[in-house]
Amino acid sequence: MKRASWLIPTIYIIFLMLPIYWLVSMSFKTTNEILGSFTLWPQNFTLDNYRVIFTDPSWYMGYVNSIIYVCINTVLSVSVALPAAYAFSRYRFLGDKHLFFWLLTNRMAPAAVFALPFFQLYSAIGIFDTHLAVALAHTLFNIPLAVWILEGFMSGVPKQLDETAYVDGYSFPAFFIKIFIPTIAAGIGVAAFFCFMFSWVELLLAKTLTAVAAKPIAATMTKTASSSGYELGLLAAAGTLTIIPGAIVIYFVRNYIAKGFALGRV
Repeated sequence: MKRASWLIPTIYIIFLMLPIYWLVSMSFKTTNEILGSFTLWPQNFTLDNYRVIFTDPSWYMGYVNSIIYVCINTVLSVSVALPAAYAFSRYRFLGDKHLFFWLLTNRMAPAAVFALPFFQLYSAIGIFDTHLAVALAHTLFNIPLAVWILEGFMSGVPKQLDETAYVDGYSFPAFFIKIFIPTIAAGIGVAAFFCFMFSWVELLLAKTLTAVAAKPIAATMTKTASSSGYELGLLAAAGTLTIIPGAIVIYFVRNYIAKGFALGRV
C-alpha cells in the first residue's frame, strides 16, 4: 500500500508531463528529423528554431503583443469586477440574481458569436489592430468570471468588518482599498490568474481583431507553412516559449489558487 501511495501519483505526473517533454524535445530538432524518425531525444541538437524566434521581429513581437493585451485585459477585468462583486455580495436589489445569471451567460457564449460585431465596431471607431481592441473584447468573457469568483470570496467576509471600519471613521474608498482588498487578496489572485490564462490562450478574437501591429503569437504560429510543409521544429519552439508565461503566473499565484479551491468559487 505504501508503494502504491507514491507510485500512482508518480505515474500520473509522468503521464501529464510527457506531452510537455515531447514538445520541448521537438523544439531542438529539425523538421526533417521530426518527420523522418521516432527518437526520444534530439539526435542532431539544434538551436536554430529558437534563433529564428528571437531574431525575427514577426516572431518575438508576437509574444510582446500577447503579453501587452493580456496584462491590460487582466487589470481591466479585475478592476471592474471588484466593485461589481462587492455590490452582489453586500446588497440585495431588484433583479440582482437575474443580473448575476446574465453575466454568467456572457461567459458561456462562444467567442465566434462576437467576432464579427467586434470587428465591425472596432473598425468603425478606429481601434482595430490595437492591443486595446483585443483586451476590451476579452473583458466580455473575463469580467463575468472574475465577478463570480470574487463574489464567492467576498460573501465569506463578515459584514461586521465593513461596519467596524465605518465606525472607526474610514470612508468607503479607504476601507475598500486598505482593509477589504487585502482581506480578499487570495480571491483577487485567483481571478487574475483565470483572466490571464483565458486571454493568453484565446485565439479567435485575438486573430480576428489584429492584422500587423498587434498580431499575437498564436496568430503568428498559424502561418508557418512553406513549400515543404509546416516547420514543425519552429512550431514546437514557439509552443515551448508560450508555456513559460503561464508557468510563471502559476508559480506566483499558486498559494492563492490553493485557497481558491478551498474557500472560493473555483
